[in-house]
Amino acid sequence: DSTRRGKRSRLDWIRGLIGDARISELEPHHVEHLMDRKGGPWAADRLHKDLTQVYKFATQKLGFKGQHPTDRVQRNNAKTTGHHTWTKEQIEQFRVRHASGTLPRLALEVFIGTGAARQDACMMSRANIKGPHIWYRRGKTGQDVKLPLEYLPELQIELQQLPHKSVMFFTHGDDKPYTVESFGNWFADQCNAAKLPAKCRAHGLRKHGATRLAERGASEFQIMAFLAHKTPVEARRYVQAANRATLAADALALLSTGNLPNLGSGLGKITSQAIVTKGKK
Repeated sequence: DSTRRGKRSRLDWIRGLIGDARISELEPHHVEHLMDRKGGPWAADRLHKDLTQVYKFATQKLGFKGQHPTDRVQRNNAKTTGHHTWTKEQIEQFRVRHASGTLPRLALEVFIGTGAARQDACMMSRANIKGPHIWYRRGKTGQDVKLPLEYLPELQIELQQLPHKSVMFFTHGDDKPYTVESFGNWFADQCNAAKLPAKCRAHGLRKHGATRLAERGASEFQIMAFLAHKTPVEARRYVQAANRATLAADALALLSTGNLPNLGSGLGKITSQAIVTKGKK
């Protein structure tokens, strides 16, 4: 739902700018103008992607026979790492501020331990605890995730402290569940209370959970299952980043050997060398 709302808002912005014009009438220079109006390369690329999806849908589902003007407009290919991945120090800072047994602490451990997104975490309840496992179905992809709690001791401790009368994990007011937006805003307030930078938000904890798995050698398919993705494309980024870090560390470890390669057989040996004068043998 939150993804659809965001996309609808962006498409409404386009509709407001083109007025009475039809999408089928747009030409490449119109697309470029719309991208320029976005004010930044990343936002411009996202607009290009949204429009591309509209034209593909029109062709596949509505019988549109025209050209796709986005095919003739290059993206900026803006590089972005997305949401900030929390550091271990930032997680510890949050834990110091929010003691074990509190709702903010439970939220933190749910995000890290399960990799759940906001829309999934805010709907969790005792029904998600299946014996020794915690289970949920990701709303965005429909993929199931089932994780053994024995490997998530921090989360297990918080779940054991849930009040017996509580059904939902996270409620407010008269035991009312949060909406996705209000849950995100509430967690942002908890981050602010811990005096963390504004970039520390819920999604960054999901990324931290995937990163720590990659750093311990998890495969892209294992991380794909943890994040409830349909394909390993996104998970591959975590594995590649972890592999680069490992390779760099292994390379630096070579400096501690105290030896220089290919020199042992050459330096330090005294050998005589014949001196040759020009014109003489």
